[in-house]
Amino acid sequence: MTIHSEDLQMNIYQSGDEAAKLLPVSFDQWENQAKKVLAAAPFGYVHGAAGAGDTERGNVEAFQKYKIRPRVCCDITERDLSISLFGNKIPFPILLAPIGVNTILHPDGELAPAKASAKLGIPYVLSNVSSVPLEKVAEAMGDSVRWFQLYPPKDHDLTKSFIKRAEASGFTAIVVTVDSTLLGWRETDLRNAYLPFLTGHGMGNYFSDPVFCSSLKEAPDKNIKAAALKALEEGNNTCFTWRKLDFIREQTRLPLLIKGITHPDDAIMALEHGVDGIIVSNHGGRQLDGAVATLDSLPSISESIQGKIPILMDSGIRRGADILKAIALGATAVLIGRPYAYALAVAGETGVQEVIKHLVAETELQLAISGRSSIQEVDQSLVIKVK
Repeated sequence: MTIHSEDLQMNIYQSGDEAAKLLPVSFDQWENQAKKVLAAAPFGYVHGAAGAGDTERGNVEAFQKYKIRPRVCCDITERDLSISLFGNKIPFPILLAPIGVNTILHPDGELAPAKASAKLGIPYVLSNVSSVPLEKVAEAMGDSVRWFQLYPPKDHDLTKSFIKRAEASGFTAIVVTVDSTLLGWRETDLRNAYLPFLTGHGMGNYFSDPVFCSSLKEAPDKNIKAAALKALEEGNNTCFTWRKLDFIREQTRLPLLIKGITHPDDAIMALEHGVDGIIVSNHGGRQLDGAVATLDSLPSISESIQGKIPILMDSGIRRGADILKAIALGATAVLIGRPYAYALAVAGETGVQEVIKHLVAETELQLAISGRSSIQEVDQSLVIKVK
């Protein structure tokens, strides 16, 4: 899909009195609308973070340490936001991050963002804890690019089963999340006594997996809570080590990415253990309170990797300026999380499309007004760090 930033802007300007009926434009508006349509517990699950929320706030605030330094008198008539990633040309340097339990936000669950990303031509990273099984998501996406995110189970047979199912369903990369082997201390969820997995949300891949179901005393439809607790036990993989990552590497020839890296030494270790890409992430601030912001981690990780494999990042991206700053500091592309989750709650598939369109349009305008015509021209010279 081609998105023309000037046309999108002008359509909104020309809407006149109808503007009040349009979907939100800013992140804050999407968040406020989502809060109105969702019950307190589901909204809190998305909005909340670990502990006092310092990491989540730090993710957002880190972008303010860098300012864009534009160049002028440049020909910016034609703009190109496209990138190449694992052999695929992607029209914009944006992916949809793996967010689970989407049915707490909208009845369509993961089918809505999957269809939206397919129409926009951007990769969708399906969460391991999706409410809709991966095969149904693949069917909804057709030939569009999709990756599968894996919370590595303790059971190696279950790990192999998830990977083989993903391969058979046309997923073209595996994303291993390594910063969530224990559930973070999330005060909002604790106050609401809310863990959606216990009622079957986010269990689509587990409850449809023959290996997992064979380990249960009762089928999931007979005892949802017991099955969910078993799945959570598999996900609390506190013994996951680099050796276990080697095991996953041996199971597939698909590109393998590791998600949850914020330390340059871990980035080097990941490279040595055969990963094809790194996602700099602190889980949106949902795991470790007081942790380093992802943008603050990005430059040292980029320096340690030296362009040998792609580096992606998530956590804290709210606007087009954030996307340019991340790319300037070493990211090939970014993953969008909470913005599309709120949009999903507000308007389903249409909402997800709308929030991404706005981000793309804003990024294109930011690129042009900065004096660049291609995302490939963005490097560290675009930004300056301020105290």
